Amino acid sequence: MYLGIILLWIILNGRITGEILIFGIMISVAVSLFSIKVMGYSMKSDERFLRNLPLFIGYIFVLIWEIIKAALAVAFLSLGRTKPDPQIMEFHSGLTSDLQNVMLANSITLTPGTITVFQEGDRFVVHCLRKEYGEGLEDCIFVRMLRKFK
Repeated sequence: MYLGIILLWIILNGRITGEILIFGIMISVAVSLFSIKVMGYSMKSDERFLRNLPLFIGYIFVLIWEIIKAALAVAFLSLGRTKPDPQIMEFHSGLTSDLQNVMLANSITLTPGTITVFQEGDRFVVHCLRKEYGEGLEDCIFVRMLRKFK
């Protein structure tokens, strides 16, 4: 985290001088100490972040692909080839972490044709434009990928 803060400081300044580096080091130390004392930051957080980074990048690519597929399906729906049949679906994801469940809720909402209406723990209520858009949500690709995060 410390190195990331210094790098961000240099990028935002746009140039490197002795004064900018010294001031950046002092600010980075202050922000790091604040994070440790107040926000409960630890080196394990960085380690966990780096360990999950490849999974997260893969998740982003899968999310983009699913958004594209769903956008095409909704486009065909709006062009009148099929009729909307709105449904409210409820399911349990089985994910244990709040972060995993929030990521799933946001991924569902970002995907065209579905909106997370309610999420509490691993319980989800989702509005779908068609019943098949919501079928299998409890074991969709998002849930399978999120289970791999530690």
